Amino acid sequence: MNKKTLKDIDVKGKKVLVRVDFNVPIQDGKVADDTRIRAALPTLKYLLDEGAALILTSHLGRPKGEAKPEFSLAPVAEYLGSLVDAPVKFAPDCLGDVAKNAAAELKTGEILLLENTRFHAGETKNDPAMAAELASLADVFVNDAFGTAHRAHASNVGVSEKLTAVAGFLLEKELKYLGERIANAERPFVAIIGGAKVSDKIGVINNLLEKTDKVLIGGGMANTFFKAQGYEMADSLVEAEAIDTAKDLLAKAGDKLQLPVDMVVADAFAGDANFKTIPVGNVDAGWRVLDVGEATVNAYAEILKSAKTVVWNGPMGVFEFPEFAKGTFGVAKAVAAADAVSIIGGGDSVSAINKSGLQDQVSHISTGGGASLEMLEGKVLPGLAALADK
Repeated sequence: MNKKTLKDIDVKGKKVLVRVDFNVPIQDGKVADDTRIRAALPTLKYLLDEGAALILTSHLGRPKGEAKPEFSLAPVAEYLGSLVDAPVKFAPDCLGDVAKNAAAELKTGEILLLENTRFHAGETKNDPAMAAELASLADVFVNDAFGTAHRAHASNVGVSEKLTAVAGFLLEKELKYLGERIANAERPFVAIIGGAKVSDKIGVINNLLEKTDKVLIGGGMANTFFKAQGYEMADSLVEAEAIDTAKDLLAKAGDKLQLPVDMVVADAFAGDANFKTIPVGNVDAGWRVLDVGEATVNAYAEILKSAKTVVWNGPMGVFEFPEFAKGTFGVAKAVAAADAVSIIGGGDSVSAINKSGLQDQVSHISTGGGASLEMLEGKVLPGLAALADK
């Protein structure tokens, strides 16, 4: 996608509407994880240096069109003020006179964060009137919120139809890795797909089977593949309705699709359950698979050694429990060690790579869960499609 970016427009003396992804966890009225806020800083700092006044929009949580105090962006505005060398103001609404007046008074070098866009039902409906009102506050629009790029909402797609719309640095980076680097991947190209359900990732697996040399499977979804091969899975998570799909994928993929060779089984879904490692086969009654075993990690690490492009989405086991995180962390280590362009595709995989402390040893960590999945499926994201072409 050959889209215009920040560098293609002149912002000096202009008011710039920036859609950021400040959908961050808030605990006791404070920002609990600032990853997404920090990810937006390069774009914000560039715009300030270029002499713009910034009006930021974001959603937080799912308030479903109502103003709910627990979903207010006020704590985010306060926190942002500690990260940038510029005054940060906050408007308690993103529409109406409150927003209009605050935007009108904004000076070059200042930042205004508007209240949660999802406090208005028009946001998720991509309401043209809401989009027009947001667009009227500024001269140009910069979209830097990859996390919502798969949604056609008023604050990303709607305003793109009213103002010159370009990508921020974060969005540009996501396009480069999840778009170009995957479309033109250096080979061998290996994908690692984990997580609980096959049904969530059928599109991703199908698309990657066409593009990659190997697809390595882990997590709860592996159980559905084992069931499709005729193994008894006892109390393991299995998607009965996806067994036929798993059979089709196995038949179509041949040896390109690699399943675990051993599994860690436990007698309860609990961090302190009794557990043991067994080769892949029938699981005894009362037991369930909670992780891949060491032999699988070694087998996957061997494949990753020669890889030149790696994309990873989804954990290998129930990594929230330390005893069942070894498979995920083992694979994380192998991805980090690979002499390859390594792309971590959003969601739980990001949490896993951060927990493993290896986040600085991979090429790209995506900031979008659903958005990165849809890009891996090969879908066109409405938030990206709406931006101006070069």
